[in-house]
Amino acid sequence: MAITFHCQHCGKKIEAPENAAGKWGKCPSCRNRLYVPDPKAGAEELKLAPIDENEENKQKRLLAESYELTQQILQETNVPESAAETPAPPLKQLSGQQLRDRIVGYLRQTADGDFAGTEEAAKQIAACGQRAIEMIDRMAVSEIPEPELQDVPAQILAGLIRTLRNKIEHSRD
Repeated sequence: MAITFHCQHCGKKIEAPENAAGKWGKCPSCRNRLYVPDPKAGAEELKLAPIDENEENKQKRLLAESYELTQQILQETNVPESAAETPAPPLKQLSGQQLRDRIVGYLRQTADGDFAGTEEAAKQIAACGQRAIEMIDRMAVSEIPEPELQDVPAQILAGLIRTLRNKIEHSRD
């Protein structure tokens, strides 16, 4: 009688002769080395512990609470009054260093996935027009990224810079 089992690499069903039991062979499909099980050795049945319904219910309740709290946090839109009342200075009056800091801050925030306020920041950067585009272009061609952005993979950073530049150009249209 043949031994029937599945290859652990490709999942293909394999039939091997009884004399191959307990030996190593190759899968006829993927050619990977595999062990032919011995049905006579008999796999010992694993005894599973009974499910603790109280523990299961507790886990479900905790997951539901976590989900609810996460949803509440995500839906919060309260802006502290002090931040809402303080207008941002006009960016056209910013020095080159201040504009650089705004651009790097935008890129850092976007790279971290913190999109709260990025649209407004892009609009503020776009208000600087050609100055902002020139600075972004210099960042794009620089072989060494800004120190605050060195942990961002180069391809991702290039994509973020390209996206910001496109937003600025489209806002000028």
